[in-house]
Amino acid sequence: MDESRPVRPTRPVHLLHTAAALRELPRGTGARAVVMTMGALHEGHATLVRAARHRVGPQGQVVVTVFVNPLQFGAGEDLDRYPRTLEADTELAAAAGADVVFAPSADEVYPGGEPQIRITAGPMGTLLEGASRPGHFDGVLTVVAKLLHLTSPDIAFYGQKDAQQLAVITRMAADLNFPVEIVGVPTVREDDGLALSSRNRYLSLPERRTALALSAALFAARDRLAAEEALRARAASTGHPAQDRAAALAALGEDRAAADAHAVAYAAAGPPHGPSVARAAAGAVLDDASRFEPPLTLDYLALVDPADFTEVPDGYEGEAILAVAAKVGTTRLIDNIRLVFGAGASGTTAAPEGGLHTDATPSDGLAAGAPATPTTPHGTLGATR
Repeated sequence: MDESRPVRPTRPVHLLHTAAALRELPRGTGARAVVMTMGALHEGHATLVRAARHRVGPQGQVVVTVFVNPLQFGAGEDLDRYPRTLEADTELAAAAGADVVFAPSADEVYPGGEPQIRITAGPMGTLLEGASRPGHFDGVLTVVAKLLHLTSPDIAFYGQKDAQQLAVITRMAADLNFPVEIVGVPTVREDDGLALSSRNRYLSLPERRTALALSAALFAARDRLAAEEALRARAASTGHPAQDRAAALAALGEDRAAADAHAVAYAAAGPPHGPSVARAAAGAVLDDASRFEPPLTLDYLALVDPADFTEVPDGYEGEAILAVAAKVGTTRLIDNIRLVFGAGASGTTAAPEGGLHTDATPSDGLAAGAPATPTTPHGTLGATR
């Protein structure tokens, strides 16, 4: 089955607003998958739904939740401004292969008002997005836990665009023994590389041009790392010390070749330079964008361990996430890419830039990615934006 093409439902989609109605709906003989969103659905969310449909097959059931979670909105984040487009969301979900759109009210999800007992995200929830938006991940995990209880899925799909969100949800499910498989879905990008987000609609044309610096910075790090790995491979295959070769070439006046050999020698010298090179390449692009009109205002650029989202050291080997968050005008955007460091590393697990595509690693999603609005939370879970 081709996951890139919309799957037309063989039966009409059910739009339900209460958990009781969802419980009464026959589940069928296959697995139930859930895709959690805050609405304002776009192609990133549709990719999540298609992935879910593909996974559970025709005998399974795909539930898309649409709920604007008030617990995810902090000070200065306007809950009332978040777009509500339920009719269009239902149509998109159905076209992508959903069987059910579950759109509960706040009273349905929080029948006693804001919950006094909530799930906390722990140390990981205080870093990066958690530092910029204190309490955000506590709100995310609380609503995810409630929606998992209300929908009772076998599998839940989330976008990798919200990489930290995906990580804390995965950790919650493992730590609290939720009987559900958490699946990450690759980030969907527009033709120019910008990660799909419900927040993109708030960008003016000049702001959008500036916003492209986020993905450009990530791609610059990816490409610089790939170039270094290529030089390292050449250094490993040379028949004699790269330093000696550089000196010989320089003596012959072959400056360009000597410079190339010097680069090979630099790449061959330990310790690995990958993390510092990736940070520097991305940082240079973002620094340039700070002088654009309108300017990009950087929140953070971080190269982190996927297991706990702590910064990796310069000698790090293995997979890491290069994550960026910034504001353009009043709109806050996030993006990330996965990179691999160490001997034999290809440099990245992401697909090449260009065209509407997904990164080769799990998008935004609670949302898709989310695969989120100005001064409001990202939107797949409401969150993937």
